[in-house]
Amino acid sequence: MNSLRSTLSAAALALMAMSPSAHAQNASETLIVAGPRTPESLDQEYPPTEAGHEARRNIFERLLVYAMKNDPNGALVEDFTSIQGALAESYEIAPDNQSITFHLRKGVKSAAGNEMTADDVMWTFERGWNMKATFHWYMTQILKIESFDSFQKIDDYTVKVTIPHPSLLLARLWINNDLGIIDSKEAKKHITKEDPWAARFLSTDSASFAPYHIAKFSPGQEVIYEANPYYYRGAAKLKKVIFREMPTSSNRLAALQAGSIDVAEWLTPREIALAKKVPSIKVWEVFGNYTHRLEMNNAVAPFDKVEVRQAMNYLVPRPDIETSVYMGTARPTKSPVSEIYPAYTDDDFPYKDDVAKAKELLAKAGFPSGFKTELGYRTGEPLEEQMAVVLKTAFARAGVEVTLLKLPASSLVERYSKGTMPMFFIRDMAIVPDAAYVTNLFINSQSMVNFSHYKNAEVDALINKALISTDQASREEDMKKVQKIVVSEAPWVFLFNPGYQLAVGSKVNGFSWYTPNSNAWYDFSK
Repeated sequence: MNSLRSTLSAAALALMAMSPSAHAQNASETLIVAGPRTPESLDQEYPPTEAGHEARRNIFERLLVYAMKNDPNGALVEDFTSIQGALAESYEIAPDNQSITFHLRKGVKSAAGNEMTADDVMWTFERGWNMKATFHWYMTQILKIESFDSFQKIDDYTVKVTIPHPSLLLARLWINNDLGIIDSKEAKKHITKEDPWAARFLSTDSASFAPYHIAKFSPGQEVIYEANPYYYRGAAKLKKVIFREMPTSSNRLAALQAGSIDVAEWLTPREIALAKKVPSIKVWEVFGNYTHRLEMNNAVAPFDKVEVRQAMNYLVPRPDIETSVYMGTARPTKSPVSEIYPAYTDDDFPYKDDVAKAKELLAKAGFPSGFKTELGYRTGEPLEEQMAVVLKTAFARAGVEVTLLKLPASSLVERYSKGTMPMFFIRDMAIVPDAAYVTNLFINSQSMVNFSHYKNAEVDALINKALISTDQASREEDMKKVQKIVVSEAPWVFLFNPGYQLAVGSKVNGFSWYTPNSNAWYDFSK
């Protein structure tokens, strides 16, 4: 332990020597954060990633939010039972659950000093609809909107959205991390004939009504956030947040221990255990809503056979991984739906470490001697590398020979998006706490993020029915049936909910947790 601490301290001192001091002036108003990577893009229309979610949490503000409450450990967490106004001071749901009317808060200003009106909201909607990416998918897939005529400006501070079918998600959806409102006056300054929606500008800068705006964006190096002095809830205590890309997690811990950074994101369980023993470090832990899973491409052999996918689940030594890799910080995942969400069930989860059962299933599928395949994982993710090594050995017990492929995140995403990677890790979460939303996102065959290519007509029908149903009891029954079918047909190797842990310096206060598992710097102080 002493040797390890000495190594960490030496590394931290080296990092301090390379980095300009950010503690010399206004130290209590500046937060220095280190994480594995900067966002790929700042545009909320870009496919969501962990780094992108954190940027969106801080540079976009939403129409609605959940109220906050304290969890048993003192962290602020979202209260899913209470929806409040944000940029919309209030809202009304029609009795038939087919329209929502937003009454916008007056006097809200962006960092550029522009006041928000219904024109900003409508331009944001129009941009998202025409770019046919994130916003368009939410509106068409979740709310079943077919035409932009569904969005209506009533007056300068009122906007109405009408949907063709009733939905119990009509309010919850607007809390989503990807649905922030853009300062259209600022964004329009960067429109060109070739770029009618200022996509180039918004990929590297910000224009919104959020607590922070982007002062500097250097991909692969750092992001500097500065507080919006006009933010409607009051200017943030932290006037500047400097996010530095530091790919190696041990270096992040070393820098935190030495005091050259204030926050170290995404430490490994072993590093979290070490951080807890350092007097100058605090560790916040929330169980949260993550699933870390091994997805299999169900559209190609051998994973097009359900028996093969089931066999892979019977070859996972979950207790060993929980102890040796996660060190007790995770819980086994037993459903595609997060354990903290309504309608979750694990009643029909059959999988345990059973090599004989796995061999029986493989023989039934026509692979009595096993088969060869590939497993992809991201560089800069030591946890995934550890799990990959454990699983390679575990799968080999039934003759499944796995070649491990360590790839840059962008390369891995490209390969599994195109369906050319047979097995791959995904650590993800569904932002909206609703089983129909979760299963629609990951399991519906029409979903743009169903990378396993799982397809079951009955499951699709049950999900689509729940999305337009207002019968809560019926929805819950259907969603439990969906979970039972999906667990049985095993489109994934179900692994763990790793939870969310954050290591901070002892002077940092105000940890909060939101469903995107991204830090909201407005809640923090020093």
